[in-house]
Amino acid sequence: MRSILTVFTAVAVGLLLGGCGIFSGKEVDETRGWSVQKLYAEARQELADRNWENAIKHYERIESRYPFGRFAQQAQIEVAYAHWKNEDPASALATIDRFVKQNPNHPSADYMYFLKGLINFNDDLGIMGFFSGQDLSERDPKAAAEAFISFKDLVTRFPDSKYAPDAIQRMNYLVNALASHEIHVARYYIKRKAYVAAANRAQYALKTYPGAPANEEGLVIMVQAYDALGMTTLRNDAERVMLKNFPDSVYLKGGPKNNAPWWQPWNW
Repeated sequence: MRSILTVFTAVAVGLLLGGCGIFSGKEVDETRGWSVQKLYAEARQELADRNWENAIKHYERIESRYPFGRFAQQAQIEVAYAHWKNEDPASALATIDRFVKQNPNHPSADYMYFLKGLINFNDDLGIMGFFSGQDLSERDPKAAAEAFISFKDLVTRFPDSKYAPDAIQRMNYLVNALASHEIHVARYYIKRKAYVAAANRAQYALKTYPGAPANEEGLVIMVQAYDALGMTTLRNDAERVMLKNFPDSVYLKGGPKNNAPWWQPWNW
């Protein structure tokens, strides 16, 4: 009887000790004791397999256990990408900002600027929304503006970077997208006869995004707004710039009725 009781007690104690990890709620860390090389190799494999969450965990372990050296720096670079692909752009951007601040001259700093621009460029509430059906005056262009700044920083700081040509193309697109947003808002103000606001918004687009095709309509709005405000000198200046830069503008064609000025469509 005593032997049976002893065996039962031993089994119970063994089960208790063996299951303490389960009942304590703590996850068993299978990576304990792994070298930094093994951790990094596993992280890269998880990244290649698109297992973003597992990759992130391994990269974070590298930063935590081996905070100094090239593996920690490389982990920051790759975990930023993993966060983005895991639909967590906020964590990705925070990681990028931290990396650039700590390693401004790192060989991969140009990539981090490019990645930051790319994340904002593809923000559904930012650049991809510019040409949706939503009223642009209701949309915040913050993401697109931040993407432009990141690409500009990349091109300025690393003009010979392999990412620079792509960044320049995206910047060209963003310039007109941002200018289009400003002109859309200016048009909104014109329709509501808020002429001062309309002129200021169009002028801001002209100064901030020179060369953007959207500025053609911006100049038209400036002429209309200054004319409605009775500011003849400013109206004539805007008209002169309009005629010089866009002599074949569609806004100048069609001929107004009753000899009304071309910028007064309400009198046609």
